[in-house]
Amino acid sequence: MIKIHGSQVMDIYEKLFSLYGSQGWWPLMEHHGDNPTKTGSIKGYHPENYDLPKNDNQRFEIMLGAILTQNTAWTSAEKALFNLHELGTINPEKMINMDLDDLKEAIRCAGFLNQKSVYIQEITKFFISLDGAVPTRKEILTVKGVGDETADSILLYAYKKPEFVVDAYTKRIFYHLGIIEDKASYRGVKELFESNLPRDVPIFQEYHALIVEHAKRYYQKKPHGSYDPLMELIE
Repeated sequence: MIKIHGSQVMDIYEKLFSLYGSQGWWPLMEHHGDNPTKTGSIKGYHPENYDLPKNDNQRFEIMLGAILTQNTAWTSAEKALFNLHELGTINPEKMINMDLDDLKEAIRCAGFLNQKSVYIQEITKFFISLDGAVPTRKEILTVKGVGDETADSILLYAYKKPEFVVDAYTKRIFYHLGIIEDKASYRGVKELFESNLPRDVPIFQEYHALIVEHAKRYYQKKPHGSYDPLMELIE
């Protein structure tokens, strides 16, 4: 499955960082930083500031965002978060008491409102049950609507745990580079990164965000074009 030297994983990261710089993920509603690359969402980014999130409401907001962005663009998830923010419900105690129809209407713009409203209720119950504790990956995966990518996003960005996030863009790019097979498993691709990178949360955060930025520029159209500036690191 894997056709790459370990050092090339870091080489690709350094190349991406040199192209786009720090991405400042995960964006937060009440943070006023701009997106450095200006693609997609514009506000809420915090390049080179790895201290966020700083409180439970921010961690809860990241959890909500990880659910809302499933199968949709972040810009749509962001609109849903804005609606929830305007209603004052980016707070677990207020969310748990929110009327289901009101919740569905607020998140309609993110799509799959029936599924996601249930998932939001379930992740809210889970967050409250933690009572400030840091969840394990195994625990998060028991929550309805939470799969590997969502679990790793929550752990990496909300709790600053070194869990590499693998999304469709990751697979698309590394398949095009000839590094992984088309049907490579989530676990296999995750292991590729985690076994060849330092267990460093900022690097994991930046790498995932940089992959998304790179894919927006070179991998939006199908079939993929032949040119990718990362190819020079593989050949």
